[in-house]
Amino acid sequence: MSVPSGKMSVLVGDGFACVRLAGRANFTTSVDFKTLLNELQQKGYSYFILDLTDCTLMDSTFLGVLAGFGLKVGVPQTGGNPGHIELFNPNPRITELLENLGVLHLFKIAQGDVNVDKCAPHNHESTNADREEVTRTCLEAHQTLMNIHPDNVSRFKDVAAFLADDLKKLKAKV
Repeated sequence: MSVPSGKMSVLVGDGFACVRLAGRANFTTSVDFKTLLNELQQKGYSYFILDLTDCTLMDSTFLGVLAGFGLKVGVPQTGGNPGHIELFNPNPRITELLENLGVLHLFKIAQGDVNVDKCAPHNHESTNADREEVTRTCLEAHQTLMNIHPDNVSRFKDVAAFLADDLKKLKAKV
């Protein structure tokens, strides 16, 4: 049974980017999400809004990619650190997952309407990642979660070992 991927739409404004996630944000979405955020950061965006109003769930790979980008961009500071990620309207399950994985501190959480006045749509193409790229992203995401919080090692060490072995096999086929 395949799990349907979430959908992303992107709006950009003056100095910020808003990514709306709908549905399940999972490993199949994570490569495009990572590519998109890196692309936006390279274009000079440092403040990111993730509208999670319609996001039902995030799997561990997506959470690891999100946490890794949170580390890269910077932890929100009072006083308005210009580089950070703000999560709008995460449902209680997503907030609980972020807290249990020890990564909630990387984000500012907000509730309410996302003001995207004076924003323009930003086109993003799917990377159509192959199995090797998806496996590499999954491995890196789980390693990130284990590096951020020691309790995650026991949760993900077997997954990371499996992914590392799978990645080795995929590289050997080339």
